[in-house]
Amino acid sequence: MKFTLKIWRQKNADDKGRLVSYMVDDISPDSSFLEMLDQLNQQLISRGEEPVAFDHDCREGICGACGLYINGRPHGPLKGTTTCQLHMRAFRNGEMIYIEPWRSGAFPVVRDLIVDRSALDTIIQAGGYISVNSGGVPDANTIPVPKPNADSAFDAAACIGCGACVAACPNASPMLFVGAKISHLALLPQGRIEATRRVQQMVAEMDALGFGFCSNTYACQAECPKEISIANIARMNREFLAAKLAAEKEQTGGFTI
Repeated sequence: MKFTLKIWRQKNADDKGRLVSYMVDDISPDSSFLEMLDQLNQQLISRGEEPVAFDHDCREGICGACGLYINGRPHGPLKGTTTCQLHMRAFRNGEMIYIEPWRSGAFPVVRDLIVDRSALDTIIQAGGYISVNSGGVPDANTIPVPKPNADSAFDAAACIGCGACVAACPNASPMLFVGAKISHLALLPQGRIEATRRVQQMVAEMDALGFGFCSNTYACQAECPKEISIANIARMNREFLAAKLAAEKEQTGGFTI
């Protein structure tokens, strides 16, 4: 298979950046998208040109580092798939493919297709810690958790923090990510002690970092490689409202205004 690649090249965060065209040929349909980029880079290096910088790590759909904007969609055309799990057979032979980095003010471009997504780590750090010591695995299993809660918490915990929700959202909102991180702790007894503080601090940090707001376009849920449900945003909103009401009640001596 052969493809025409339109790849975003940008030397650093201050560079204006531009799309550059490349031709690749003799690509196996069974190659992953990242393997195809590896072949391109081998060609560029052999010609004495700068290789395309892109982020990757596990290449097993676990870490989320491979996030690329492919033909206008985070991680490409397939549902529930990370870029590293995307194979070239998902494209037509001879197709033109546009490859860009995540687009968000909170994700500055480091170089080419690599963006700094440490803002998501900062939000998690703002959530703080869990004070419950559950002991070893057998001890933790003695804490009763309703199965629907356990299943929902597990589904939320599947979020890999790749930032596809931010890239997909027209407002660059990370609320699906934040909602998932809040939900998987809020649904479990171990996470309830700090739940009120956690949701307020994470939402405040999200706003401080300059992310956008949620306008319920559902683009985040549609493009999430782990298919995290938008129901987690609703749960986060309920947790946040309950926390604000509790704080207001405490400040007014038990009366709400």
